[in-house]
This record gives sequence, structure tokens and C-alpha cells, in this order.
Amino acid sequence: MRPARSLKPLAAALACAAALAFAGQASAEPMDPALERLVLPSSVPCVVSTAAGPGTFSGLARCARDQASFLRLINQMGFAIAPTAMHSARTTGFGGFQFSLEGSYTSIDSSADYWQRGTQGAVDPNSQRHSVKNTGPDSSLGVYLLKIRKGFPFGLEVTGNVGYLAHSSIVVGGADVRWSIVEGFRTGVPGIFPDLAVGAGVRTITGSPQLLLTVASIDTQISKPLVIADSSVLTPYLGYQYLHIYGDSGLVDATPNTDPLGYCGYKGVDQPGTPGSGAKGAYVGQPVCGSGTVADFNNTFVFDPVRLNRHRIIMGVAYRYEVVAVSMQYMTDLVNPADANSGAAADALKDVGRQSTFAFDVGVAF
Repeated sequence: MRPARSLKPLAAALACAAALAFAGQASAEPMDPALERLVLPSSVPCVVSTAAGPGTFSGLARCARDQASFLRLINQMGFAIAPTAMHSARTTGFGGFQFSLEGSYTSIDSSADYWQRGTQGAVDPNSQRHSVKNTGPDSSLGVYLLKIRKGFPFGLEVTGNVGYLAHSSIVVGGADVRWSIVEGFRTGVPGIFPDLAVGAGVRTITGSPQLLLTVASIDTQISKPLVIADSSVLTPYLGYQYLHIYGDSGLVDATPNTDPLGYCGYKGVDQPGTPGSGAKGAYVGQPVCGSGTVADFNNTFVFDPVRLNRHRIIMGVAYRYEVVAVSMQYMTDLVNPADANSGAAADALKDVGRQSTFAFDVGVAF
């Protein structure tokens, strides 16, 4: 292929990607995590006091974390930020580069209770506070990435990417590596068979002190390029991807509107020199209260770590005209999330359905 001498293809590609990134999401509400709301119904009185407002400790009960809802949230969010493996089995080639913008849209159970309680929702224009419930979560999670692919000898390719989760403060980043075991044969018996590649990737997030989420993947793909009029190439591809999701929480304060130090009448820790310390035996370094109690200190907790498996199929098509490259891809679960896991994870996911992701990519390759 002859190299293009104009920047018009690049400008057109970037304009298309920008339109993709902002299409169809204008009316959605914020999707930042609000894990303090994921408590069991039996402990609701500890976080909802009608007199003082939500998130205020009423002294009635210790907040009990809703581990199952946290697991379901991690399950669907992890699927959305996972590596897309959005490429054919053929690499960019030795010395090749590709710069592109990617947008992916993943279905979620937006009407489910764990999405409504587990994300912030709209801000009240008068009080400037988030609602006690997200009444309108996004129907799909949009992830937008800037990607750079670089080819190396022996069929190797490395990709770096960074972007964000739409309508949130979450930044998504990661890297991919793949090896094209068979690629580039055009004649003879090898030319009959499709290209074949295997790869691995990782995505992680930052921007939320409450949530730590990382997704690792391995994949395999086959593809067959079809040359059109000596100036463009259409490449359909098919693949399989295995995901392993790592979800953890930071410290979560289930009663953010109550200061545990003020509620306690805090004097210091249980050690020599602190008024009232040592009264219950040895100095143990616990908070010493005045007129209050230490009860609200127990409402800061972490969720148990979540480790989940997912299996999905990849179907896509890539098109390249001179230096402009465009791709479209569809991914969906091969099996239900519950069937891909075991034990308590399978029990928590038994009523959670499969997810699907549509992804689009536009950029320049040379």
C-alpha cells in the first residue's frame, strides 16, 4: 500500500472517534462507586436516620456489609473494563505502529438494586449532595481509550492504552501483548489457512478510593484478510477470551455523615497519660471516649476480596484504507457468570444474566 501524504484521513478519524465518545450518554447520571450504601437491609437503621439524614449513625445497630451486592457490582463492572482484544490475528508488522481511539459499551443490569445503591447518582442542585439512591444508572457502561500498538519481530505486538469510564472519575489503563503464531501467508497451502494469534492483557482502574479493580485476560483469535481493489483490506476475525477479575474495596465508612470522634467524645487512645484509659485492664491502644461510645468506629470496614472468572466469545471486523483503520467488535458470555464460578460466587451470581459489549475503534496505521 502506498503511504498517504495528507492529514485529512487522520482528522476524519479523530472527528469520528470524538463523536463516538459522546454519543448517546448526555442524560446519564454519575457512576462513581458509593459502596457505603451496600449494607444489608437488617442494618438499615444504622445508616438511615430520618431526623439527621442518610449516612448518619443512629446508634441502633452495627452496619452489616452486603457482600453479595458488592460481588455482583464487581462482576459487571469488571466485564466492562476488561481488555477488549480488539484486533485481528495479524499484527501491525515489524516496525509498524497504530494510534487509535476506542469506545466500548457494555450492558449492565441498571435496574438492579446493587447498581442503584452502589453508584452515586445525581447531585441535588440545592444541597449539592448525591441522592441516597441512583435512580437512573447508565443502561450501559462506556469506556473510552487511547491506544498505541507497536509491532516487533517474530510476530510479537505490544499495546498500551489509557482512558476513562464514562460519567465517573475512574481512569482506566493497561497493556496487551500478543503473538501471531501464523500470519502473512498468501500463497501455497499455508495461504489457505487463517492467521492465528494468542495474547494476554490487563486493565486496572484508579480515581476511586473505595474500589480497586483489575482484570487479567488471555485470548486466542483467527482472522483472514480480504484485499479489496489493491487499496483496502477487510479482515473478519473470531476469538475466545478468558477473564479473571480481581475486586477489592478500600476502607468504606457506612456512616459518612457521623464523625466517630465526635460521637465518641474522643479523648485519645488507651495508653498511659490519656484520661480514663486503662480502666478496663491493660493498655490496648483503643479509642477512649468521654460521654459517647466507640460504636460508630465499627462502621468502617472493607469488603471481602472478590475473585471471578468469565468466558466470552469475540466477533469482529477490521477495515483499513491506506492509513485509516476502523474496527467493530461484539463480545458476549459463552456461559452464564454463575456457571463460570463456584461456591459462594456462583450462589451470588445465579440470577445475574450474561453481558454483551459493542466496541468501535478508529485510528491511523503506518
